[in-house]
Amino acid sequence: MATVLSVSGSPSASSRTGRLLRHLDERLIAQGHRVVPLDVRTIPAEALLGADFRHPAIVEATELFARADGVVVATPVYKASYSGVLKALLDLLPQYALTGKTVLPLATGGSTAHVLAIDYALRPVLNSMGAGHIVQGWFTLDKDITVREDGSLTVAPGTAEALEQVVDQFSAALDRTPALAVAS
Repeated sequence: MATVLSVSGSPSASSRTGRLLRHLDERLIAQGHRVVPLDVRTIPAEALLGADFRHPAIVEATELFARADGVVVATPVYKASYSGVLKALLDLLPQYALTGKTVLPLATGGSTAHVLAIDYALRPVLNSMGAGHIVQGWFTLDKDITVREDGSLTVAPGTAEALEQVVDQFSAALDRTPALAVAS
């Protein structure tokens, strides 16, 4: 099966976005994929904001993108766009870091007013980075994600079904995409 890089663009350690993404990772693992999590917030700020392409954390993130067959990108929506930490990372990756890769964009937010952030803010950037196939993304309202005291996650039934469907479509697209040969 495919290797999936699961990128959380949330700046918060306790975010619903990150928790939802890790919940969806479990579905991909159950389908036989290898999932590699990347929380952008763990990359040192001086590397991201200082555009230090040679910083070990940036080099490692670049290598993770290069080795992935598919990428799930999840972000909270702020001011009708994806997060600043995600933008900082995407800006430091090679121009065509997503060439030939299948990509699933996901977003969370407090209002349906931000539902188009995937199509009008995130998708164009992913496309410009050479994504081979960007599958249908999904926007989830914060109110549909509940984190219990024990850390477990509950997703509202209709939303859970929709998310399962987009994850399954992503998984199927991965299975149809031939692995790219990496030149040495």
